[in-house]
Amino acid sequence: MNNIQQALLKLHLTPGLGRLALFKLHDYFGDFVAAAKAPARQLAAAGLSDKIISAYLAQSNSAYRQVFERLEKLNVQLISCWDEDFPELLRKIHDPPALLYLRGRLPVHSCFAIVGSRRATVSGLQLTYEIAAGLAEQKICIVSGLARGVDSAAHRGALSVAGATIAVLGCGIDRIYPPDNARLFLEIATDNAILSEYPPGTPPLSGHFPGRNRIISGLSQGVLIVEATENSGSLITGDFALEQGRELFAIPGNVQHPNSRGTNRLLKEGAQLVTEVDDILSALWPATPQRCQQQETFAAQLPEPALSVYRQLAEEPRHIDEICRKCGLTPMDVSAILLDLELRGGVQMLPGGIYARGKF
Repeated sequence: MNNIQQALLKLHLTPGLGRLALFKLHDYFGDFVAAAKAPARQLAAAGLSDKIISAYLAQSNSAYRQVFERLEKLNVQLISCWDEDFPELLRKIHDPPALLYLRGRLPVHSCFAIVGSRRATVSGLQLTYEIAAGLAEQKICIVSGLARGVDSAAHRGALSVAGATIAVLGCGIDRIYPPDNARLFLEIATDNAILSEYPPGTPPLSGHFPGRNRIISGLSQGVLIVEATENSGSLITGDFALEQGRELFAIPGNVQHPNSRGTNRLLKEGAQLVTEVDDILSALWPATPQRCQQQETFAAQLPEPALSVYRQLAEEPRHIDEICRKCGLTPMDVSAILLDLELRGGVQMLPGGIYARGKF
């Protein structure tokens, strides 16, 4: 760790000195090294309470060194919200972490979150694995929470194709929770990333997981909820996704199964329905290599004037009137061509006379 990371660690190990206090210190000092060396009166001027200041000044150097050496041994880094390598999407949420403990390395790919029940069905786990693998094959990093069930299946799906994945913890970076995911934890930490905003040694208390969930969605361009009961913690991640302006997806399920009640409700409320990986790719990454190849193959089989109509949808969805103008065809001819392309899976009709390229 460099001097800034060491100063951050010393500050963050102080009981009660959390995210908001770190923002106050940075706003006042502009430098955590200066904050860590500041006398009590300056810490008070920065907005810290007398209780926190007393706890910081009474901090044992030996206890700090013990934690520091443990993190060094585990190759843990500290990255703050002001660092260049802090994830940009996460930095822009309204309540970003002031710092993250990182074990491994952050992938550079776009991120997508997959979460769900710890007691998922066999079919739910299998579909999670397949979707995570399919996204990872397209260089999309899978983000989840390392929990049993859906989270574990999502991480494993990404790793099965040598893809990127990030596990966000609800405990300290030096703790493996749940313990039976120790092997998965170490596999992720080897080539990918384990993240936590909690100080080392923090236990996995229930109150920590909503904060963990906001980071999962904050890192990601979209969130898929696979299975969730009416009171599932996964729905909290969905709430954060909507609050943060992320796309929310859900997999439908048997209306009589408890694990489907939460996801089916999300679909009623407007979440995008997912039954296969292409439902996500077409919504967020329509230009992935796999889809581009499919579109090129489909286009090569089209005669004129169907090819001209299909090409009008290359960049963005268009209204049928605009397609007619650009192609110089009558509305009747264009309608017939679009219907044929739609039946073949090459085009999809959206509300309001808008057409887009299909999902095949």
